[in-house]
This record gives sequence, structure tokens and C-alpha cells, in this order.
Amino acid sequence: MKANKPSLILFFLALLCTIIFDWTEQDFLAVYAKAIVLPAIFFYFLISNNYKIGKTEAFIFLFCFVGQVFDLMEVEVSKIGAVLSFLVVYMLLLRFFIVNHERIKLRRKDILPVSIVVIFIVYLLVSVLSLQSESIKKLNFIYTFYGIVLSVLSYFSFVSYITKGTHITLLMSLMAISYIFSDIFYIFNEYFSFSVVLVLIRDITQILAYYFMAEYFLEKTKTAKRIIIQ
Repeated sequence: MKANKPSLILFFLALLCTIIFDWTEQDFLAVYAKAIVLPAIFFYFLISNNYKIGKTEAFIFLFCFVGQVFDLMEVEVSKIGAVLSFLVVYMLLLRFFIVNHERIKLRRKDILPVSIVVIFIVYLLVSVLSLQSESIKKLNFIYTFYGIVLSVLSYFSFVSYITKGTHITLLMSLMAISYIFSDIFYIFNEYFSFSVVLVLIRDITQILAYYFMAEYFLEKTKTAKRIIIQ
């Protein structure tokens, strides 16, 4: 067994336990299962990358962990703490994309799908932000800025996949989709009455976002090595 496999197995076991405990409404046990997710995927990434990690990746994992801790603590400052932590994550990811990827060049055939992506993202942003519970209204400006940053990140990911269609851009898009659905269903959980289905979708997509993010970082490292060899 490869050295990174136990961490990946632990990650997916934590995901499975989260699904089971969420479904059976065992909130106390679900908290413990979700607490295992990030350390497991972090060690999977670290071992797979020969114990090397860049500053940006390190800060992204760190703020994901901080945001997850705030979310699990459920104290008075949990909401603002989690939102600010993941806002930093998205801003760092966006910076990572811009610095480490070539400039997007649109071709004529890309105009229609890109236009559909832009309309879809703007529609989601406006629709979700219009669902304002009392807790969201208090942080309206932060949520709006948070939504804009995530929208730009998603635009960059989707358009990169449309124009290039590579494995790494697919991972970028899957990560962005997972983060979008995680945040949308987080808002739904705040706005609508409690639903096990909403909680399940929120937690599953958030956990999968971490997986796709780690795989993206690993694929980016492999791509950089191939370029150097060539």
C-alpha cells in the first residue's frame, strides 16, 4: 500500500460517517466525523507531494481548517468566523489561479458557452443573496463580497475548462462547483426550516471540495514538473 493511501481511506471513511450521522441526525457524532476530514486530506496531499507544500497551499489548508473549526463550534462568532475564513480561502485560490495559469484566450466558438456560464453565475449570485435570513442581513456586505469573489473564482475555473478542456481545469471546475453548492445549501439551511437533505448536500459538497482542491494542487505540481523536464 502506498504511503498516502491510509490518509485517503480515512478521508472517505470520514465522508461516509458524515453521511450516515447526518442522515440519522446524530449531530454530535457528525461533528467528530467532519473534524477528521481536513487533517486526512491534508496529510494525503502532503505525503503525495513528497512532504512539500507551498506557502499559498499551506495558508489555504490552514484557513479551511479554521473555517471548519468555526463551523463546528457553533458559538456566537461562528458564522462570521467561518465566512471570513473561507473568504480568505477563495481569495487565495483566485490568486493561485491567476499566478499559476496562462491568461485565458477566448475563441469565437467559446463565446456562447462562456456567455451561458456568466449568466448562470450572475443568476445564482443574485438569487442566493436575495434569500436573506436575519443572520444574513446583519452581514449583508460581507456575504455580497464573499459571493462576488466565489463567482469570479468559478468564472475562471469554468472558462478555463471551456477553453482548454484539460484534466487540471476539470479539477478546478469540480472544486468550484462543490464550493458553490456547499455555500448555496449553507444559505438554504439558514433561510429554510431544518432539513436533513439540505444538511447532507451541504456537508457532502463541502467535503468533496476539499478532495478536488487537493487533487488540483497535486495535478498542478505534476504539470509543472512535466514542463520542466520538457
